Amino acid sequence: MSVSREPIQKRCRYLGISPAVMGVGKTSNRNPGNGSRRKVSEYGMQLKEKQKLRFIYGVGEKQFRTLFNIASKMDGKTGDNLITLLESRLDNIAYRLGYALTRREARQLVTHGHFTVNGKKIDIPSYRVKVDDVVALCEGDRSSEKFKSNLEQTADRTTPVWLESNREAFSAKVARLATPEDLDYEVAAHLIVELYSK
Repeated sequence: MSVSREPIQKRCRYLGISPAVMGVGKTSNRNPGNGSRRKVSEYGMQLKEKQKLRFIYGVGEKQFRTLFNIASKMDGKTGDNLITLLESRLDNIAYRLGYALTRREARQLVTHGHFTVNGKKIDIPSYRVKVDDVVALCEGDRSSEKFKSNLEQTADRTTPVWLESNREAFSAKVARLATPEDLDYEVAAHLIVELYSK
């Protein structure tokens, strides 16, 4: 997968999201998304929503399209299903639990084999967790200064209600799958569905 090297805060301004969503402290006082006054076409709005989700979760176009196809075959709204699939990625879970400062870092930590799911080491960032799965930090990493530092820095990060976190045991249980209401950012998923339905 290609690596995005564009500055996170610049991209956040363009997409109209807070850098805090990406795990980055906001140093600019400018409001996100206020850089352009041009009228955006319907296609432009749809494309921007797709770019927003791809950027937040660090997903390539091909992988995003595959997820959309899976979401469209599931019961319920396709847009909601897409959000659920993205949120249930292992790298996102690692980020949500505070083991990584950003999703980019979480992806790298998962790739390096620092996490287990139900006791089995998983090194695939896109691995999708299911209800009742237990995600944990590997035994040998629990005394690592790196993870202790990350957990201290993310102590004020709110753990999603769909994850039952146990910081003492360095683990969390997936109580249920995420829904759009659980997100800490706004997204118009129906625009992405309209974009791919053309």
